Amino acid sequence: LLRREGGSKPPRTRRRNGLDSVRRPNLASHEPLQDPFRAMWEGRLANRSEPEDLLDRTAARRDRALFRLAGANPASGVSVMTSRPATLTATRRGLIQILIPALFLMAAPVLGDSPFAVEVVHFDPGVGGVPGYDHPESALGAPTRTTGGSLFPAAVTPFQPAWLASEVVSLGVGGTIELAFDHLVLDDPDNPFGVDLLIFGNAFCTDTNAPWGVVGGIYEEGGQIEVSLDGRNWVLIPDLAADGAFPTLGWQDADPYAEAPGRIPTDFTKPVDPIHHPNGLIGLDFDSILETYDGAGGGVGIDLASVGLAAIRYVRITNTGVDSTPEVDAIADVAPGDNARLPGDLNADGLVNGIDLGLLLAAWGTDDATADLNGDLIVNGPDLGLLLADWTG
Repeated sequence: LLRREGGSKPPRTRRRNGLDSVRRPNLASHEPLQDPFRAMWEGRLANRSEPEDLLDRTAARRDRALFRLAGANPASGVSVMTSRPATLTATRRGLIQILIPALFLMAAPVLGDSPFAVEVVHFDPGVGGVPGYDHPESALGAPTRTTGGSLFPAAVTPFQPAWLASEVVSLGVGGTIELAFDHLVLDDPDNPFGVDLLIFGNAFCTDTNAPWGVVGGIYEEGGQIEVSLDGRNWVLIPDLAADGAFPTLGWQDADPYAEAPGRIPTDFTKPVDPIHHPNGLIGLDFDSILETYDGAGGGVGIDLASVGLAAIRYVRITNTGVDSTPEVDAIADVAPGDNARLPGDLNADGLVNGIDLGLLLAAWGTDDATADLNGDLIVNGPDLGLLLADWTG
């Protein structure tokens, strides 16, 4: 391995054959959303007859739940309530038919979609990528927390990034990788700091006071970022590089060069506050870095509103440089902040429980705006499914 100050990467290699499509094992692919759901998104529930302030408070959260159900695939293990989950009537017998399976759902954990990429749509390694680092499936799933395997174990910190071939994929000159989520990533006003998407490479900090961890600079390798709703029409994200700051931090309680993992993981769906410029890390000691990250796992943060987009599903990263080989570890859909209201919280008490279930059942068969979670102007089975998906007990 070629050792560098503060981190390591293997040497480069020759061009490898492109790979048109690679799917993560045991994960079902997801087809684009059907026209009715796309139309509902584009209309943003504009025809709903509910108070404007209620739309403002709940539209984004309701859309997130709606489209995740719309994009879910039963083969992936996601529980989905269809538009006809049972014989839906206003009679007691009909409600019993609904509530019996609902009790089982409430007792079991509710499976959701992945906040990380689940499919490699296209891959071309380009020319001069790192030898052996041409496995695009390495960019699927969560970012790396512990690297080096059993021989050279290391907790991932800004001073020692992920570097195994099973953890990152290298893009040679002209190389590109296109990744897909199994749901829409929304421009969600409830997301922390307005950031909707994170991209993790293996950028790292150089150390002016090893092994204590004082940032002397940040080693980045570029990578053009584009995003798309349909996988055909692409929008460039300007002024940001995929393999750039903020370097990945896997643990909140591991030392800068720790070999063992910590006990408190960072949140890979939480961005670093963009008020902190990456260059602002220079000169900070490790404790100050932890304070800056504030529980986040790092990554390059993207606000979809900055390029005029309401939602995306695909991310494409391309090496447009001539003397660098950016690496890609993962991409992530940012999770809403702790103060975000769940769509199923009908009484706004911060919980989704029996009280909310009772309110929904009391509105069964009506067009009650609060209980009509999917905006189809009737409170019925799909709304019950959305409420149960948010169940907190």
